[in-house]
Amino acid sequence: MTYRADDDYDYLFKVVLVGDSGVGKSNLLSRFTRNEFSNESKATIGVEFATRSIRIDGKVVKAQIWDTAGQERYRAITSAYYRGAVGALVVYDITRNVTFENVERWLKELRDHTDTSIVIMLVGNKADVRHLRAATTEDATAFAERENTFFMETSALESTNVEAAFNEVLTQIYQVVSRKALEAGNDSTSLPKGQTINVGKDDVSAIKKVRCCST
Repeated sequence: MTYRADDDYDYLFKVVLVGDSGVGKSNLLSRFTRNEFSNESKATIGVEFATRSIRIDGKVVKAQIWDTAGQERYRAITSAYYRGAVGALVVYDITRNVTFENVERWLKELRDHTDTSIVIMLVGNKADVRHLRAATTEDATAFAERENTFFMETSALESTNVEAAFNEVLTQIYQVVSRKALEAGNDSTSLPKGQTINVGKDDVSAIKKVRCCST
C-alpha cells in the first residue's frame, strides 16, 4: 500500500456542523473522524475541529470539519466559523421536536454567512432511539425538498449513516469542482491545495436531490 502523509491531499474542503446544543454534533464528528462515541460527552466550549481524508475517484479529499457550541453565548464566533465553508451538516435530534423547529433558523444563519453554493445536508440524529421519536421523517423530508438540501437520519451511537452523510457532502462538493475544472479545460489536480473552492449555485442545484436514509 502506498503511504501518504496526513498533509498529502488533492483537495481540502471545510465542512461545518450546526444545530442546537445536545443534538449530537460532537459525537457525529468523533464517529466520522476517529470512529469513537462517548456517552459522557460534554457540551462543546467554543469551537473544535478534526480532519479525515477519504478517496473519491482516485483523489485524496481531506475534510476539515468544524464543530461549535449550539448555545447562544457563543454567537460572536459566527463569521470566522463559517468563513470558507463549502459544506455543512445541519443537525437536529429526532427525539426533541424543538431542535427540528430550530433548523430553519440555523439554515438561515448558515446561508447568511456562506456562499450560495454551499452543499447542505439536513441530519436527523439519534435514530437509534426511534421509539422516542418526536420529529417525523416525513416532515424532515418535506423540509429538505423545500429548502433544496440533502437529508439523512443518523445514529452516532450505532454508527448508522454517519459515513454516508459526510461522504455524500464531500462527494457532491468534489463532483461540482471536478465538473467546473473540466469545463474550464483544466486538470483538477492543478487546483492549489487548501484553496477555498467556490462553485456556482446552479452547479450545486443541478445535482442536488433529497436522500432519506432512515433506519
